[in-house]
Amino acid sequence: MSYINSIMSSQITIDTNSQTPVYKQLINNIQALVNSDILQKGDVLPSLNELSHHLGISKETVKKSYVHLRNKGIIESAHGKGFYIVDKIKEKISILLIFDKISSHKQVLLNSFTTNLNDNTEITIRLHNQDISLFEKFVEENIDRFDFFVITPHFPLDDISQKRVIKILKKIPNRKLILLDRKIEALRGNYGVIYQDFEIDVYKGLSLGIDTMKKFDKLKVFSMPGSLYARLIEKGISRFCSENKLPYEILHDIDINTIQKNEVYLVINSQLDSELIELIRTAKTKDLKIGSDIGIISYNESPINEIILDGLTVISTDFTEMGRLAAKMITTKSFEKVRCNFLMIRRSSF
Repeated sequence: MSYINSIMSSQITIDTNSQTPVYKQLINNIQALVNSDILQKGDVLPSLNELSHHLGISKETVKKSYVHLRNKGIIESAHGKGFYIVDKIKEKISILLIFDKISSHKQVLLNSFTTNLNDNTEITIRLHNQDISLFEKFVEENIDRFDFFVITPHFPLDDISQKRVIKILKKIPNRKLILLDRKIEALRGNYGVIYQDFEIDVYKGLSLGIDTMKKFDKLKVFSMPGSLYARLIEKGISRFCSENKLPYEILHDIDINTIQKNEVYLVINSQLDSELIELIRTAKTKDLKIGSDIGIISYNESPINEIILDGLTVISTDFTEMGRLAAKMITTKSFEKVRCNFLMIRRSSF
């Protein structure tokens, strides 16, 4: 047995009971030997037959591992020489980011996340668009290809859908999983979460503006179709108004008769959606000055809110903090469950 064969047969261990596929265990073992300089540039690796015999694994498994290492630039092959070490490569951390959709506030989150990561990371982005079958496909196709999965688990809240989502998430090892923007109470484990509590947060967010809110006669909430969490948000609004004896009304459409002087309007779907545009248009038609005659508050912060109406007041989760905390969990490999800050950003519209 050659010196290299002896090293590899003695220092490479394969655990057939591990959840990590055998080919990936072999890849990790060889890469560790290269990075620790036990195997060095120019060293010739055992043949497929030799290594499969020594480790008691199939020749095809060894070949799959060698091909993967060659594709990563760690080993190379030549006729008559076999496979040999080219050089050590510092492995990049691979992250699969699965968002429901890209929006302006998700872009803020993404920018913060990428800015706070180390240079040795590679991010792949997929959008599930609240389609559970598509989400399942993303997870199953990539379960062994990425070091971390960062996911916004925004899906229909009915029991059947949620049970299906939890079943899919359980396929991802806890050490790889970080959920953003929503905590799923029924999903147990030591995975990471940075979340907002929709009911409690809207209550606290509105409370930060109670001094100005009481100057208006009524709070009107435009809760439009398309928000998964409208029911929870509405529950928090109801509690806030009841405790502060503030008249309120929840509406599902906008017309000229719903906009009245000395009222404040909260738009739950507010990324320059038609509801917000229609509200502003109606206010101008009725010659109502925004910020004094009426107040407008939007839900979820985005950079453009600083410009709209000379500044649009917002209640929002701190998406910059959410991205920073997610990056920190990956760089420190320390997972926890953290409720993100929720705040009111006061501007000219309220």
